[in-house]
Amino acid sequence: MLQNTPQEDPHPTLIHRLIHDTDHITFKIWTRVINVLIYLSCLAIALDSVEAVRSEYGAELMAFEWFSVVFFTLDYLFNIYTAKDRIKYITSFWGMVDLLSILPSYLMLFNFSSIRATKILRLLRVIRVLRVLKLARTAMLDVNAARDGKTNRIVANLRIYFIALFSVLMISSTLMFYVEGSLYTAEAIAEGQMHLDEATVAKGEPAGSVKFVPVDPLTGAAIPEEKRFYTSIPEAMWWCMVTLTTTGYGDLYPVTMGGRIIAGVTMLLGLVLFGMLMNIVGKTLMVMLFGEPVGHEKDDELKTPEEKIKAAFDLLADAGVITYKSAYAFRDMSKDEIAQRLGEDKVSA
Repeated sequence: MLQNTPQEDPHPTLIHRLIHDTDHITFKIWTRVINVLIYLSCLAIALDSVEAVRSEYGAELMAFEWFSVVFFTLDYLFNIYTAKDRIKYITSFWGMVDLLSILPSYLMLFNFSSIRATKILRLLRVIRVLRVLKLARTAMLDVNAARDGKTNRIVANLRIYFIALFSVLMISSTLMFYVEGSLYTAEAIAEGQMHLDEATVAKGEPAGSVKFVPVDPLTGAAIPEEKRFYTSIPEAMWWCMVTLTTTGYGDLYPVTMGGRIIAGVTMLLGLVLFGMLMNIVGKTLMVMLFGEPVGHEKDDELKTPEEKIKAAFDLLADAGVITYKSAYAFRDMSKDEIAQRLGEDKVSA
């Protein structure tokens, strides 16, 4: 019986099911909870950049931040605990993404008191938004589910598109707020005015006689008050939506070299997202107007023998013949390895 396969644990732990068993209810619930917290925490980070909101609801936003960090920390620790090679996971792309989702929050616990530390705290607040990259793992699951015929391909493509759109929106807006908007925040203006007053007093002139004007650190060009657009992440999000959908500038536009570089990359990403959307719309029209099949009906003709073997073990697991953990172990093997494991001469595709 396949259930008695050697070296396989027929009773995987709850944590293992939570992190790796994509067909188990605990995995689905945990993944949904993490995804909801990612979306909400990114929106909370955006609201925290609005001075009026932070001054009135700062305590509530911080409480929700730590509530989210607890779940992200557990997710990171569970992945380390269940990884076959823990060092490899920690140093992998997903391991680094999971670490970046929690590390800035823990670093903010340190008591930074210098002026330089104020910039560090602002940077740490901004880096937290990189936890949106954790959604890419969900996109990969959608790709696999659509390929295996477990979900509607059009619905899966739409989820992937909106994950990509939300990720680009959050990262581009946050970068623009930090790179350009940080030059004229209230703290930056106060710090610049203080240094300017010290210089004017040293020249024998009264303090405040010259008004501080922020400049582009790369070109040295002054940034007048009427062109200081990116005062918060939500303001930058409006600019980002206009740039993504029109591949051009609207009523907001960057005036620094760093901001223009970010804008250029955002425009290119807008073209990519537009191509993705047109592809999804085209497939949807083909299904609705011409009845073209979508899903595993067409994929069965394109599957390699190895992919068919993996699908067969998935079906055995769904039927309860073998455990899901055993099915995953067999899916990672070649045909020869499976044949050797089962004691047969060969495995038919």
